[in-house]
Amino acid sequence: MEHRVVVVTGAGGAIGRGIALALARAGASVVVNDVGVSLAGEGGDGSVAERLAQEIKAAGGIATANSDSVSNWDSAQKIIACALDTYGRIDAVVNNAGNLLDRFFHNMTEEEWRCVIDVHLHGTFFVSRAAATHFRAQNNGAYVHMTSTSGLIGNFGQANYSAAKLGIVGLSKSIALDMRKYGVRSNCIAPFAWSRMTDSIPANTPEELQRIEKLKKMDAGKIAPMAVYLASVAASAVTGQIFGVRANEIILFSQPRPIRSVHMSDGWTPELIAEVAIPAMQTNFYELERSPDVVSWDPI
Repeated sequence: MEHRVVVVTGAGGAIGRGIALALARAGASVVVNDVGVSLAGEGGDGSVAERLAQEIKAAGGIATANSDSVSNWDSAQKIIACALDTYGRIDAVVNNAGNLLDRFFHNMTEEEWRCVIDVHLHGTFFVSRAAATHFRAQNNGAYVHMTSTSGLIGNFGQANYSAAKLGIVGLSKSIALDMRKYGVRSNCIAPFAWSRMTDSIPANTPEELQRIEKLKKMDAGKIAPMAVYLASVAASAVTGQIFGVRANEIILFSQPRPIRSVHMSDGWTPELIAEVAIPAMQTNFYELERSPDVVSWDPI
């Protein structure tokens, strides 16, 4: 990562902090971006980013702080401009900024929906788009986006978060296709780690408490090596992929593909679909979703 410049959004949190520190140790110049708000978007403390930037410098690394919001088009442009103004280039973007407003779908408000979509999905697009012009001009660049198994598999009480995180996967795959001819790569990481994003998981039963204790053992710093790799030239042939990182385990997620089809030469009626097509394809969709490949994966 020497002589490369990387923007890390949401760098003040556990996962983002670990990524920023690891990038700096690997030789990158890091733009540490964080607005310093709570998970619900309350407050705002620009010193969060500044303290991390100073910590990186004290350890011999190169960093600058930025507290612009990812959820606004103009401020997202300023994040990338900060890298260009300070270091003269931009080589990679790690879209890690996030928030959380959990609510069961039937109780979720418009504000709770929009707030989470704005930060995760709009924020990922805005920052990525701001960097795209510069990546194209230099015929090189890397995007690392944070998705979640809440989007890939689903989770209770997170319709807004799940929709945003699965949307990021679609965005990443489209970026990978659109930007490949310019030498630009785009990949996703689904992190399994204990952080303030998971600290709100309820623990009211012995089973839930046991799950929380297992999650607490998943160090957020374990996500950083994969992020550094994907941002580096070593990953120049890797694009459009979804990786999971769970403690010392690295996971490659499958891409959605047809698994079974049924053809009726004369066409289908609703009755024939019920009587023939569905039984022929899969009678128990719940069991299909909870196959052995995914049954042990806690959504994070």
